[in-house]
Amino acid sequence: MKVVGFAGYSGAGKTTLVERLIPALKRKGLRISVVKHAHHKFDIDHPGKDTYRHREAGAFEVVVASDKRLALMREFEQPVELTVHQLLAELHSAADWVLVEGFRHSDVLKIEVWRLPEAGEPSRSMLYTDDPFVTAIATDAPASLPAPTERPLFDLNDAEAIATWLIANGDRFEYNPEHHG
Repeated sequence: MKVVGFAGYSGAGKTTLVERLIPALKRKGLRISVVKHAHHKFDIDHPGKDTYRHREAGAFEVVVASDKRLALMREFEQPVELTVHQLLAELHSAADWVLVEGFRHSDVLKIEVWRLPEAGEPSRSMLYTDDPFVTAIATDAPASLPAPTERPLFDLNDAEAIATWLIANGDRFEYNPEHHG
């Protein structure tokens, strides 16, 4: 399986880019999985639903499945900051590509997503200036990047071009879990 991260600050467009990349890669016959970093408490089920009630009652894990999907929820008694590698180990190995959203400081190869700050927004530092794992940049303002780069630049809205580049450079993104065990 191949793994590529999408990193950037909140509001840069990571989710929208990943959302557009999934069908672009699927049209090329690839199976895609996603690992997403979330902050603090979040829910994927809702009050009143069986899974929510089981979890609220104290279950450590709840697995729910139908003939169309499976979901696993694990409730940690103490805060745990899982690494991207621990989450990748949870995935089924049948994916061709895993798109990792968030995990800004992880040691997986990533595309930095950068949007020109709106008037009044604070300027944000770029990751690529200090992070050797940033392999490319997707942006809406290439002429406004705060530092020059030799990395490939992509239009933030051109998921097809990014998908084509990822496939052409797929060997670079091959994931070896033994290097992160």
